[in-house]
Amino acid sequence: MSLPPQFLDEIRARVPLSRVIGRKVVWDLRRSNQAKGDWWAPCPFHGEKTASFHVDDQKGFYYCFGCHAKGDALTFLREAEGLGFIEAVELLASEAGLQMPERDPRQVQRADRRSALVEVMEQAVRWFRMQLGMAAAEQARDYLARRGLDAAACEQFGIGFAPDQRQGLFNALRSKGIAEALIVEAGLVARPDDGGAPFDRFRGRITFPIRDGRGRCIAFGGRAMDPNARAKYLNSPETPLFDKGRNLYNVGPARAAVAKGKPLVVAEGYMDVIALVRAGFEGAVAPLGTAITEDQLRLMWRISPEPVIALDGDSAGLRAAMRLIDLALPMTGPGQALRFAFLPQGQDPDDLIRARGAGAMAAVLDEARPLVDLLWRRETEGRVFDSPERRAALDKALAEAVARIPDKDTRDHYHAVLRNLKWELFGNRRRDPGPARTPREAWQGPGQGRNARFQPVAPAAPTRASRLSLPGAGEEEAEFLIEAMVLAICATHPDLIAAVESRLERLEPQDPDRAALIHDLLSGAQSQAGQRALESILAEPHVRAAPAILRPHDGDAAAEILANALDRIEARRAAREEIARAEAEIQGLADEGLTWRMAQSARARQQADHPSLADLSDLGENSDAFRAILESALKNEIWRKPRR
Repeated sequence: MSLPPQFLDEIRARVPLSRVIGRKVVWDLRRSNQAKGDWWAPCPFHGEKTASFHVDDQKGFYYCFGCHAKGDALTFLREAEGLGFIEAVELLASEAGLQMPERDPRQVQRADRRSALVEVMEQAVRWFRMQLGMAAAEQARDYLARRGLDAAACEQFGIGFAPDQRQGLFNALRSKGIAEALIVEAGLVARPDDGGAPFDRFRGRITFPIRDGRGRCIAFGGRAMDPNARAKYLNSPETPLFDKGRNLYNVGPARAAVAKGKPLVVAEGYMDVIALVRAGFEGAVAPLGTAITEDQLRLMWRISPEPVIALDGDSAGLRAAMRLIDLALPMTGPGQALRFAFLPQGQDPDDLIRARGAGAMAAVLDEARPLVDLLWRRETEGRVFDSPERRAALDKALAEAVARIPDKDTRDHYHAVLRNLKWELFGNRRRDPGPARTPREAWQGPGQGRNARFQPVAPAAPTRASRLSLPGAGEEEAEFLIEAMVLAICATHPDLIAAVESRLERLEPQDPDRAALIHDLLSGAQSQAGQRALESILAEPHVRAAPAILRPHDGDAAAEILANALDRIEARRAAREEIARAEAEIQGLADEGLTWRMAQSARARQQADHPSLADLSDLGENSDAFRAILESALKNEIWRKPRR
């Protein structure tokens, strides 16, 4: 239905957003400013204790600084209440005292048809529930009892029974005056290909109603009593009410539980969800007979920023997890993460809870691992990396996977975690097998670790950095020069590392020895490759030319120069990335926003490529040393555009 924008604006003006949202949250009155329509509360979309959810009545928008949920009153009703667009408008119009515009007769007809289908489904729920108490359902009742489901559990989840009759449900619904076409459209019966009489889809099965976020029955799942049945579980077909790839079993109660602080746990089937809920894990849901889809992932993240995927402890569960990696990576980011909990071999949540209780399940969930760990397991488990080619293949596979993550900060953190995991895998092959102190006594001070200081040694043979004075050096060589200064300062002033730890992780030097040195600086390790890199750096002329930087007592000055050097490296890289993005977007007509971005990128690039020497004046007596480095770089033309 197309509604006039003026009508929607009038609704928003008459109904304060805080009134709509206030029914779902408890306002933090100490932080809120009621007079100005400025409200704060814990977010209703993900479990939290702090008030990071902001509502602005004047602008008519809400935003969560935790999970990044945002929108207006209509968006909130659709996301939090599960209402359709027209239903949300009708609710707000009623509150505002406004009459809905005349609706398109065809849309009215479709809405009425959906309402009729919902009523047919509820009639079926009642009939299946009644059949569970009949003599024909004795085997089903015994099965449910063995699974620990009493009458209260069956009532809570609407569990019923479909007798093994060809037209039991069909005749029952027809006797209530429900049209045959409506029963067929609801997916409860099917017509044979030869045009014969319709027959019940669910026969000889325990039935589980599948409800939407508003609690309306939209489909059924059925568990066969006959062990020889072609399908152990059977779901309703897709109908105007039911799209199995866009719904989750138990989604409505789970959303309410997560809003109260419960974790969102994604199990594999109906019985797992029921067992979890009965054990106190009310935020349990399950996909509907298929692998998790993109729409289901988005639905999960609207409920919780970090669902826990609880997988059966068998090969099928692991395969399901591995498939989910490729689906989730392009969608993951801040506020949209996954964790994976693997159950003991051969057990599902229902088995584990019945055998060892809710505490055992809680312990499994507490041990849930992030998506990055599962990615690492997929790419390394059962493989041997005893050659450069195999290690390079691992690097390529991990890089390609991480490149699919859209958020840059998330990608950076993935790279950092994977870099550490690679060091754990390969570190023993690269570290010095000798005593903790090398023959040259490179590391000085009590013990090892980040606070050990490096004692400069006799100059080693000049390496790549020494050649930077040659004319024609490129941009990569310029960054190599500044990078050396960063690493030298961190090695001689380890107390500065904590303040720049994340920035060091993002350096990702191309030189493997320098990568080893960064790992050593961050972890306190002493690898042979890292020591070799540091000795080479300290032997370089541009480092030796800055004695004040390397004096242990000049910590404050060293901190300023360290920050300045990191700023320059990051500015150059950011400028290149922004220009690349802008070039990719300039395929069509350039708008003002793109033009502005290009100008800003060019300005940033120029500042990075031709750094001003004036901004070094605040470095005091140490400015001369660093100024000499930059002047040498400029003189030898190493700040040119990168070679293609």
